[in-house]
Amino acid sequence: MDAVISHPQCITDEKGHKTAIILPMETYRELLEDLSDLATVAERRNEVTISLDDMIGSLKADGLL
Repeated sequence: MDAVISHPQCITDEKGHKTAIILPMETYRELLEDLSDLATVAERRNEVTISLDDMIGSLKADGLL
């Protein structure tokens, strides 16, 4: 994530405890994308892997490269 928040804005309750944080929309979107990517990695961690050479060969055979 490229966005850097040097001074995030916090929302506090009546006792001064931080209860929420305000993020720029771009940072929020990047966090959601990262979360989605991590979920995809977790879902696919047990999939069989193939070598790059095999993948390139398969793509060429299918006319995609």
